[in-house]
Amino acid sequence: MTLHEACVFSAFTGILCCPKFSDFHAYCEKLLGRPIWTHQFPELREEIKEKSKPEFLKIVYNIEENTNDI
Repeated sequence: MTLHEACVFSAFTGILCCPKFSDFHAYCEKLLGRPIWTHQFPELREEIKEKSKPEFLKIVYNIEENTNDI
């Protein structure tokens, strides 16, 4: 998983998947197009989730089909 993908997963799921919170924080600021204070994250949770959803689904549905793994 790339760092960018980890940031997307973190934004959509609410579970920090990045090695550093600062990477996630930077991704969210870029996603929303504005600065975010740390204390604002709880109130922005749903907005971050909704804005990251298209990219999250793109990553999830880009799974290679391999029937040998099932």
